[in-house]
Amino acid sequence: MTEKPIPPRPGGGAMGARLAEILRVDHAGELGAVHIYRGQRAVLAEAPGRERIAGQLAELEAHEAEHLARFDRLLTEQRVRPTALAPLWRMAGFALGAGTALLGEKAAHACTEAVETVIEQHYAGQIAEIGEREPALAAELARFRDEELAHRDLALEEGAREAPGYGLLSAVIRTGCRAAIKISEKI
Repeated sequence: MTEKPIPPRPGGGAMGARLAEILRVDHAGELGAVHIYRGQRAVLAEAPGRERIAGQLAELEAHEAEHLARFDRLLTEQRVRPTALAPLWRMAGFALGAGTALLGEKAAHACTEAVETVIEQHYAGQIAEIGEREPALAAELARFRDEELAHRDLALEEGAREAPGYGLLSAVIRTGCRAAIKISEKI
C-alpha cells in the first residue's frame, strides 16, 4: 500500500497572493483614474471659459499619475502581473470622464466625488488589513487615501451634488467602481 503524500498546509502563500491582489487592484484603479481625468480634460480643457476646471483636472490627473507610477514600480518589485483588463479600464475610464464632462462641470465633479468616495473606503480597508504586516505600504496607501479625499472634497466644494441626476449618476458610478475593484483583484 502506498502512502499518500501529505498535502501542504492550508493558506501557504495566502499572504503573498493577497498582497498581489492589493497591488494589482490599486494599480488598476489608479490607471482608471488617470484616464477619467484625461477624458474630462479632453472635453473641458479647450472650451472657452473653462480654464479653471481644466487646471484643476490637470492637477488631479498629476496626482493620480504619481500614484500609478508608484504602483508600476511596486508591481515590478513584487513581481506581480497587472490586471489583464488594463486596456478595458483605460477605455472605460476615458469614456466615463468624457461622458460626465459632456454633461457639464458639475457632472464631472460628481464623477470625481463618487469615484473618490469608493476609493477612500477601499484604501481604508486595505490599510487596516495590512497595517501590521506591511507598515511601509500601509503608510503609502494612507498618503494616497488622503490625496483621494482631497480630490473628493474639492469636487464637493465645486458643486458635485448639484449635477443633474446626481443621485442616479453617483450610484451608477459607485457600483461600477466596486465591480471593477472585485474584478481587478483576480483578473
